[in-house]
Amino acid sequence: MAMSPEPAHGTGLAIPDGRQTAFAGNTLAVASMLTWAAGFPAAEVLLQSWPPVALFAARMTLAVLVMVPIWFVIDGPARILRARWGHALIVGGLGIGAGMFLILVAQKMTDPVTVAIIASCAPLIATLLELASGTRRLRWNFALGMMISIIGGLIATSAVAPAQLGLGAACAVLSTGLFCWASMATARDFPDLSQLGRSTITLSGGLSTAALLVLISGFVGLEVMPARPVDTAQMGMLVFYALFSLGLSQVFFIASVGKLGVALASFHINIAPFYVMVIMLALGDDWNWTRAMGAALVALAVVLAQDRKPRPVQPSSACDAISGKN
Repeated sequence: MAMSPEPAHGTGLAIPDGRQTAFAGNTLAVASMLTWAAGFPAAEVLLQSWPPVALFAARMTLAVLVMVPIWFVIDGPARILRARWGHALIVGGLGIGAGMFLILVAQKMTDPVTVAIIASCAPLIATLLELASGTRRLRWNFALGMMISIIGGLIATSAVAPAQLGLGAACAVLSTGLFCWASMATARDFPDLSQLGRSTITLSGGLSTAALLVLISGFVGLEVMPARPVDTAQMGMLVFYALFSLGLSQVFFIASVGKLGVALASFHINIAPFYVMVIMLALGDDWNWTRAMGAALVALAVVLAQDRKPRPVQPSSACDAISGKN
């Protein structure tokens, strides 16, 4: 078996076997976190003139408009029409849409590194979700890895001023929980779709949340448009923020969840603060050894959590019982 905690046979998402699968899954998770982390500095600049709801809606719209035609070519119109669009509206609207909006609000109230650090609760949340759904049995090496991952996150968090924690932190924690649940559901509940299709259909559900938030914000008199004209530099950052930091990162992460499970894939979220710090360093910020130490501990946790004795995975016959009929 390529990961821990160990899958409970006959239930939920069957995780592929073998060291090659583990390597591929972890590589995809690293790629996902790198592209995701690269979006934080862009968001930091855009949020100076864009209200969070406007930036969220523009990001979702651009990502979906580009990804849907590509998905059409890869999966074909018949498979797209047969997809579980109703379920995608729930998973994408609540987990992806609301979750991504909350993380933007959190960044607006704090800063990019703080938000990435608070997301270090992801492994614990994802593990509880998998244990509750019956798709995993907790193994000692995974439990040890999870504890070290959380310690790494706490060490990194010690570099954050207490004044930065509060409502913004609460939004980031809630966002992380919603994202973990949505990632697990996306990888599990759309087996007939490609990785791009799984990501695109739930992002389309997230777009419905964005449209609703824009309407509500406009109705109550909140700002829904950028404070100043959108220039070429802002458009470039928005394209990167939407297509790479959201679209490509989501495809990588869902593919990683399909190979590792959401619990182990989410370990990599705890290294995101280090990636953000390195990117911000290139932009003029200072190096922080505390965050670097936290990232090193998380990397150690990922290694420890791998199951070194592959075991055969029995085909699951109860997936429909958990995720519903297609």
